[in-house]
Amino acid sequence: MFDPKERIKELISVIEHHNYKYYAEDAPEISDFEYDELMKELIALEEEFPEYRKEDSPTTRVGGLPLSKFDQIRHEVPLLSLGNAFSKEDIFDFDRRVKGALGEVEYVVEFKIDGLSVAITYENGKFVSGATRGDGEIGEDVTQNLKTIKSIPVKLKEEVSLIARGEVFIPKDKFFQLNEEQERNGLALFANPRNAAAGSLRQLDSKITAKRPLDIIVFNLQKIEGLDVKSHSESLELMSELGLKVSPERKVFSKIEEVWDEILIWQEKRDTLDFEIDGIVVKVNDINKREELGYTAKAPRWAIAYKFPAERQETVINDIIVQVGRTGTITPGAILEPVRIAGSTVSKATLHNEDYIKIKDIRIGDHVLIQKAGDIIPEVYKVIKDKRTGNEIMFEMPTHCPECNSQTMRVEGEAALKCPNILCPAQIRRGIIHFVSKGAMNIDKMGESIVTLLFDNQIIRDMADIYYLKREDLIDLPRMGEKSVSNLLNSIEASKERDLSKLLFGLGIKYIGSKGAKILSDRYSDIFDIKEATLDELRAIPEIGEKMAESIYSFFRVEENLKLIERLIAAGVNTKKEKTSSLEKNIFENMKFVITGTLPNMKRDEAASLIERFGGNVTSSVSKSTDVLLSGEEAGSKLEKAKKLGIKIIDESILLKLSEYDSKDEVIKELSSI
Repeated sequence: MFDPKERIKELISVIEHHNYKYYAEDAPEISDFEYDELMKELIALEEEFPEYRKEDSPTTRVGGLPLSKFDQIRHEVPLLSLGNAFSKEDIFDFDRRVKGALGEVEYVVEFKIDGLSVAITYENGKFVSGATRGDGEIGEDVTQNLKTIKSIPVKLKEEVSLIARGEVFIPKDKFFQLNEEQERNGLALFANPRNAAAGSLRQLDSKITAKRPLDIIVFNLQKIEGLDVKSHSESLELMSELGLKVSPERKVFSKIEEVWDEILIWQEKRDTLDFEIDGIVVKVNDINKREELGYTAKAPRWAIAYKFPAERQETVINDIIVQVGRTGTITPGAILEPVRIAGSTVSKATLHNEDYIKIKDIRIGDHVLIQKAGDIIPEVYKVIKDKRTGNEIMFEMPTHCPECNSQTMRVEGEAALKCPNILCPAQIRRGIIHFVSKGAMNIDKMGESIVTLLFDNQIIRDMADIYYLKREDLIDLPRMGEKSVSNLLNSIEASKERDLSKLLFGLGIKYIGSKGAKILSDRYSDIFDIKEATLDELRAIPEIGEKMAESIYSFFRVEENLKLIERLIAAGVNTKKEKTSSLEKNIFENMKFVITGTLPNMKRDEAASLIERFGGNVTSSVSKSTDVLLSGEEAGSKLEKAKKLGIKIIDESILLKLSEYDSKDEVIKELSSI
């Protein structure tokens, strides 16, 4: 019997997982089309059963968490996502809603560029900061990396203060050149331009970012001081005149029929552009009318994104192979006659599981249509049965594991075929690959190919072996010169300091993803505290369900797992919760600071760090909610605005004096005397 409450809960869990994979790890597991289908189902169920809608549902907020390795910036103007349209009817429905509320309007039509969304801030014409979208409210501070992008001017043509939103991307031709260079250097290839752009912008070393061919197109004026901009098209023209690179080929229409015609034109012509687009955005042009329409919790009501349908191409399935994952799941995949689709040549397609093959009646030798709605391995959309010759071969899932020859099994109620042998070499190898991955221990010089090389040569047999590697174990291996060996060993050494949550996730405990690992590390300060926890205690932890609790409890009752952990500890791997930089004293609690001008002794980021260390928040623009302006030389318009609003203005010496107090009351008393 269908249970809408459980289905909503399941959809939220699945969507949140894919949000993290896409936004935080830049490693999507499903296509945009599949993701959109999940979201559409959740929206429909929540509308039909509003009593089961959750406050933190992904339908009410923007996805994506800022990575902890970057400082965070709170967006002064939230960076919302857009509602999606998938058909002509969706576009015309949008038009009816808009005109029903506003009457006649103009629309601006522009490209939906497939890259990484950022906000860039200029003060008095100077570029001062930039951040990724993050969760829409808080993003990652990538200012130094954005400064390396040549299309972002360091100084505007006029001394204007503004915040603009743009999309960072890599042009198609530059992407192919980048991958050629990666291949020459024996490095992993980027799956697509979007992932390459995201990975490049999130480099900790801006020198690496500077070598990547990043570009930006600005598509929205978030805020501007001192100028009254009446329309979106006017704002784009203004930003262009100021020196920013804005949306090309944009057009203004008054009739929705003209909008739809333009969408169809670019649906056919998208491959002629030198950058990837995955749709067309339609926006109400008049700024005041936009404000009348307002916003939902997630998206503006005055804009919509038409998503192009999945691109499909015909090819032939030359073979079907299987791969054993780290949990023993045996996944089939199609080996294709290479075909170009969505900007890249593909030779593999996922077949998901045995049921998928049977339902679609997929056979070796079949002519098929494959689709690639996102930037991942394509899937078989449809078998072209009219082209069958009778020579096609039925495929059967293996009765024995191809790696260890154990008899395979299918768990009741699940679609996946499994190898039950936890000592299966393939499972161990995939487990090690997971352990070193970005979301886990992040041994960034130890990718899948290196793990496979070490495992196949019997140099490592489990995760702990990684930490006992020596130079002499590595130096004679293929592609392992002195520099590569040194970099790998340094990367391994650095990973010993990772937080407990990363270790827990890396250990691959069944049902425990990155979120579950974080919940556990927030509750327990040491891995052995988790080991000592009772089953009832684990069940009582919010967000740890029955299956998760049983899995955690069982994991720490297996002798081999405990021996593995002991070997990790002996090698110096951290098993304790990271000591967060807790507030030394909360003297600036809930106080909003803005920093402007050049300080005599401190850099602005040093001053911001001091303020935040004592509980304060640092924002980029002065407003009525600002408590204190920290002012230096050449302060400019922010100082004037602060004076008009009656905001407390201090200099560096007063900030240092305030930092010596032990209570917020003392700080407030000192400020009141200014």
